[in-house]
Amino acid sequence: MRETALPVGSEHARVADDIADRILVCIPTYNERDNLPVVLRRVRAANPDVDVLVIDDGSPDGTGEIADHAAAADPKVHVMHRSEKSGLGTAYVQGFEWGLDQGYDVLVEMDADGSHQPEQLSGLLAPLDLAGPNPADVVLGSRYVDGGEVHNWPRSRLLLSRGGNAYVRLVLGLPLRDATGGYRAYRSEVLRKLELTEVASTGYCFQVDLAWQAWRAGFNVVEVPITFVERTMGESKMSKSVVIEAFWRVAWWGIRSRPSARRERTAATKRL
Repeated sequence: MRETALPVGSEHARVADDIADRILVCIPTYNERDNLPVVLRRVRAANPDVDVLVIDDGSPDGTGEIADHAAAADPKVHVMHRSEKSGLGTAYVQGFEWGLDQGYDVLVEMDADGSHQPEQLSGLLAPLDLAGPNPADVVLGSRYVDGGEVHNWPRSRLLLSRGGNAYVRLVLGLPLRDATGGYRAYRSEVLRKLELTEVASTGYCFQVDLAWQAWRAGFNVVEVPITFVERTMGESKMSKSVVIEAFWRVAWWGIRSRPSARRERTAATKRL
């Protein structure tokens, strides 16, 4: 079993010391028995101060049991068991709700397949520093800003991802280069404001949904570069149905938002 690791400088070896909040890394899983132990070891080695919540959707390959063993050996690892595969969006919603109930200040999304580098978590969290000049409320790990990279994707997958993000910017007017990425951090105030129980997206469109809602609500959403590394073990959960859901949901959100956008422009004109 080969672990994919990137060079880690001292500035990224652990969560930045000036981020004193309680941080929970949420990791949804479904049939990730080979990847999960590797990811958990890397998270705990690079970020010893954070807690981890594994949200398993009843994986038939034993991923849930592996998570239970990790939790028994490490008090900073927690496990949530769901009875069936119910979608990425609902997994994150339930994980966020648990984290908010437990009093965490920052909640992080991270994939279980090793594509998101735990060693880059400190860079994701740094803009949240309230002592900074313009602290962020939401930080997106971006593959498509300067310094961002994608490793080991076929050209067709890269074009699909870039095209999807261009579609989101065009239809929703969302000024983000990578609204579909799943490595991100939220302040708890943002998630409480967004009323998670009303989030309808179940698949990967959930990422666009939350980013768009946070931006429309006036929160400071920033992007930082990350290196995305395609999984080397297990099977991708991307499918044609995921792409179709994202296409029609974004189109519907864009149509619904036009009347409110016109009202906002009209009101702004009257104030001039």
